[in-house]
Amino acid sequence: MHSLNEDWTDIYYFLHYDHKENLTHQNIRCLQTIEKNSKVTVQAVTNRMGISHNTASEHIKRLIQKGYIKKYKGEKDKRVVYLELTALGKGALEKNTELDKEKLKIILEKLNEEQCSQIYNAFELLKKAAKHEFPR
Repeated sequence: MHSLNEDWTDIYYFLHYDHKENLTHQNIRCLQTIEKNSKVTVQAVTNRMGISHNTASEHIKRLIQKGYIKKYKGEKDKRVVYLELTALGKGALEKNTELDKEKLKIILEKLNEEQCSQIYNAFELLKKAAKHEFPR
């Protein structure tokens, strides 16, 4: 188990994007919560992140001011306010959570087809197991 975590942190360390945005870990988690779920409200962010409603509201307020997320009213119930990532927010989330596509391409081009397939299959298997065991 230790080796998997150590390997993952090494992979991320070497292949992540250079961060340019000034976002906190909580900001990134908030953006991830909005991206990975549909019809996200402030209360949903509160519940998913395990933080107070006031804390979630403050994070959301700052992220709206920076242009990373926007609010919209529900079609059926105009009292319900949902959150959505803007293009700027999607880009910031990508740069702060994903592997750099160009660096990854360089690495994968140096591997043969079987090695690439093994990597893709291993990640797909791990993702499916995680979604099954810890659904959100």
